[in-house]
Amino acid sequence: MSGRLQDRLAVITGASRGIGRAVALGMAAEGAHVILVARTVGGLEEVDDEIRKIGGKATLVPFDLTDLAAIDRLGSTIYERWGKLDILVANAGSLGTLTPLSHMDPKDWDKTIATNLTANMRLIRSFEPLLKRSDAGRAIFVTSGSADKAKPYWGGYAITKAGLNAMARTWAAECEKTNVRVNLISPGPTRTAMRKKAMPGEDPSHLTRPADLVPLFIELAMADCKKNGETVKYERATA
Repeated sequence: MSGRLQDRLAVITGASRGIGRAVALGMAAEGAHVILVARTVGGLEEVDDEIRKIGGKATLVPFDLTDLAAIDRLGSTIYERWGKLDILVANAGSLGTLTPLSHMDPKDWDKTIATNLTANMRLIRSFEPLLKRSDAGRAIFVTSGSADKAKPYWGGYAITKAGLNAMARTWAAECEKTNVRVNLISPGPTRTAMRKKAMPGEDPSHLTRPADLVPLFIELAMADCKKNGETVKYERATA
């Protein structure tokens, strides 16, 4: 198999379903060796089976991203086995509880912060040295339009995504004079389990399919991509 990401090494979080699964399949189809992170072993194995069918290569790493020590162990393992990392796709996220801020359970708040912010900071901390060892390290974070809105009951999710945006742009500025480029993708309303949980009565046929987003991720993962610190929004084609 050969493709635009031939022999590149990519870590993809939240890879067992939705956007992460689609990106894993897309990057594997382009020749990347994908390291897939998610909580569910069964979900990862299903993605692995699909990747094998198209002749791709994957390494499965099942753990919860709030296990911060596991992130550090993964970084050490990648260094020992491959010596560098070419692509980081930080896709995993938590919707949290849709409720007024004054009603939010502190435990739910802490978990949303841990998943959407702290885990991503630890990914940066563990993987920056590996990305710098690549000839063209690329990091892609998945954000949300909610970060720019003050929508009632969405406070926990929106606040953490706004924080993620600031984190990614700050890191991008710090990497400006290096070989690493850091960007965000805002997919818009997408046909995922998270969207279904948030909008249970919505007609999913009108939503973007995860597979439709893959070209954006491929573009930002390419060694010749010059974008840095940008938020790329998916624009659906209109008839």
